[in-house]
Amino acid sequence: MKCPSCGYNDSKVVDSRPTENSSIRRRRECLSCQSRFTTYEIIDEVPVIVIKKDLRREIFDKSKILAGLVKACYKRPVTIEQMESIVDEIEAEIHNSLKKEIPTSDIGVMLMDKLRKLDEVSYVRFASVYREFKDVDTFMEELKVLQSEKESQ
Repeated sequence: MKCPSCGYNDSKVVDSRPTENSSIRRRRECLSCQSRFTTYEIIDEVPVIVIKKDLRREIFDKSKILAGLVKACYKRPVTIEQMESIVDEIEAEIHNSLKKEIPTSDIGVMLMDKLRKLDEVSYVRFASVYREFKDVDTFMEELKVLQSEKESQ
C-alpha cells in the first residue's frame, strides 16, 4: 500500500476491523516515515454468468436451482435442509471452478449427480424434465441405467 505522505510502497497493518457495509477498515503505518493512514478494503465479487440453452445469458441465481429441486422432490422424503445443502454445494463448486460463465447443462449434470445419490425418484423426475424425454422408451432407458447402477452396488 502506497503511503499518502511520502509515497513509500510498503506499510504494516496496525489494526483491522469490519465495517457495517461488509468492508474492512485497516489502520496502516508507513515503514519509511511512520505516518499512519486508514484504508478500506471491499470484496470484489465477479458474478457468474449462466449460459441458457437458447444461448441467453443470465446472472447465476441459486434460488432457481432450489425451485427446481423443490419440484423434483415434491412429496418425497427429502428435507429442505438437504435441498439447500445440495444448492450450496453446487454454488461452491461453480465459484471454486473460477469460471466466469457456465452452461446450464453443466449445472444440470452436477444437480443430477447429487440428486441420484439422495433420492432416485426425485432424480428421475428431475432428469425427465432436464433431459426432455420425448417418449416412454427414452424414459425406460434411463430407468434401466439407474437399475443397473443399483444392482452393481
